[in-house]
Amino acid sequence: MLVRERMTKHVLTVKPNAPVDETLRRMRIEKVRRFPVVDNEGKLVGIVSERDLLYAAPSPATSLSVYELHYLYSRIKVEQVMTRDVVTVNYDDPIEEAARLMVDHRIGGLPVMRDGELVGIITETDIFKAFMEMLGARDQGIRITVSCQDKRGELAAITGAIAQLGGNIISLSTFWGEDAVTAYVTLKVADVDKEALINAIKPIVIEVVDVREM
Repeated sequence: MLVRERMTKHVLTVKPNAPVDETLRRMRIEKVRRFPVVDNEGKLVGIVSERDLLYAAPSPATSLSVYELHYLYSRIKVEQVMTRDVVTVNYDDPIEEAARLMVDHRIGGLPVMRDGELVGIITETDIFKAFMEMLGARDQGIRITVSCQDKRGELAAITGAIAQLGGNIISLSTFWGEDAVTAYVTLKVADVDKEALINAIKPIVIEVVDVREM
């Protein structure tokens, strides 16, 4: 799965000289949390988030009147509060690279670039949707998590046992185990009896950690 397959292609942007109050109002109308900032040539020059705009608002703990506060707020421009050193991701990068960048930089969205041009945006919501799909969250079946040896042939043994039962593997994901030589495997399996699935897999793995019908 690549970034281009999950990104939003129709990017909503804002200009550097846009007032922050109007930008925040637009952000709420569009129901988004960030705008890439582009200049008149469409070049990416920054990114502004809802938090940036809210932090720019004058503090209510002041002797200024509400009208004076509104006037001051309306005079602040996006370029004064935006992030200029923008973390981006490439159009053809794997989606896990986008997730890594968001986690490492503690941000919720990335402009997507192709040959230096802004072509999309990918957010944490897009990553969550991909994660749900990876785990088969909307599909019916038996969800089983096992602890197994992290070694060659282990997954083949597990999936082979399920195939012998006639089960249909909807999803399969691996996660770090409790140490360097073990792993957790989570599967969503359809068209198989729950007890038969447990009995088939149990002799192969270290432990059946969790089983539930979903």
